[in-house]
Amino acid sequence: MSDAADADEPTGDDAKTERERIRERKRRELEARLGDGEAVDGSAGPDAGDGRGAATPSEPIHVNGTDELRRAVDEHDVVLVDCYADWCGPCQMMEPAIEALAAETDAAVAKVDVDANQAVAQQLGARSIPTLVLYADGEAVDRFVGAQDRATLESAIAEHAA
Repeated sequence: MSDAADADEPTGDDAKTERERIRERKRRELEARLGDGEAVDGSAGPDAGDGRGAATPSEPIHVNGTDELRRAVDEHDVVLVDCYADWCGPCQMMEPAIEALAAETDAAVAKVDVDANQAVAQQLGARSIPTLVLYADGEAVDRFVGAQDRATLESAIAEHAA
């Protein structure tokens, strides 16, 4: 590979800067959607306090128990739940895409370690891993079993985020 191609690949600092740029863009988009000078944390305005549509976290939410899963699904309009295990090769392969979806989409991403949270995995019907369940408005609307490409997941999120 040429030196010019190597120069285009993000380094650790460049990746951090890119992540910060994406977070800033999402914050501005959220503020624009909220309008009328409403705070990003939802502390003012007509929807404050209803629990739905909370600001989408830019990093995955690690779920430890059925109550935490229910809270995540109730607090966010669209939630992608990733059932994974640390020892699972396809899960490890999908990790960068899952992190990017959390940072760049309107969906909250919840991660469930199936080894540590067997009751949650059973509730979600995760018999194979990775299993991804997409929730919209508190209801499961889509399920993916096995490794998925990022575009497939982005498309499903966009369909239900509209």
